[in-house]
Amino acid sequence: QAEAAVVMEASTGTVLYEKNPHEQLYPASITKIMTTLLALEHCGLEEEVTFSYESVHNIDRNSTHIFRDVGEIMTMEQCLYAVMLGSANDCAYAVAEHAGKGYENFIAMMNDKAASLGCVDTHFNNPHGLTEEEHYTSAYDMALISREALKNDTFRAITGTKRYTIPFTNKHPNEETPLVNHHKMLTNYQGDTQFLYDYCIGGKNGYTDLARR
Repeated sequence: QAEAAVVMEASTGTVLYEKNPHEQLYPASITKIMTTLLALEHCGLEEEVTFSYESVHNIDRNSTHIFRDVGEIMTMEQCLYAVMLGSANDCAYAVAEHAGKGYENFIAMMNDKAASLGCVDTHFNNPHGLTEEEHYTSAYDMALISREALKNDTFRAITGTKRYTIPFTNKHPNEETPLVNHHKMLTNYQGDTQFLYDYCIGGKNGYTDLARR
């Protein structure tokens, strides 16, 4: 039913199935695969990420986030679990600011990395995937990006985790933040069990009104 799709064998890059593989489409939160990969390549897991005013307020507050506050401090590891399991847009923004030593620089890093992997249908304009006209990719390019991400042991550990709890922070001193992976092939997120698949090792789902699923 998808408008575009690619099935790629990860160890060789061989394409086993394709449908409109180079059609440019809005990626929604599968964008966060690239965000997480770059953060892992440029940061240590114990580095402290401080949430800026922009990371809290420059995202659609009706989109997926975990209610972080300005000045809140989390480790990079905690942020990436929030990004990949909870699809937290506030955390993706904060990760970009920290890993790129500036938001706009991180966006440039995303596009440079995509180009280095051979992506020709992609232009990233944000680290979270909320719809922007200049933020698009293709099924083939996302397969290239995902293949690269799966080479990273820590990425695989994070994306395959079903549940994770962010401990108390300076802004939430009495409240832990439990996360459940939104990927329905891994967990019965929102009670939906029809897509559970024992052999799934991870990945990222996404949804916006324009991108669809």
